[in-house]
Amino acid sequence: MNDVLAAGLATRLTTLHVSSARPDAPVVTEPARRPAATRAVRARIASELRTVAGWVEPRPVGTCQPS
Repeated sequence: MNDVLAAGLATRLTTLHVSSARPDAPVVTEPARRPAATRAVRARIASELRTVAGWVEPRPVGTCQPS
């Protein structure tokens, strides 16, 4: 009996989920693109962060020679 109820409930919930979109739903537009100056600043900051990451990131240890 539980299987029949679960199947019926699953079918109903799936149908509600799939048909939940409305044709009169508001359209979300894409945000305005950033100006070229902002992109240049972001690229410069990313370059500087990569340089700092190169200083902070650990280097591989060389092989140890027994004495």
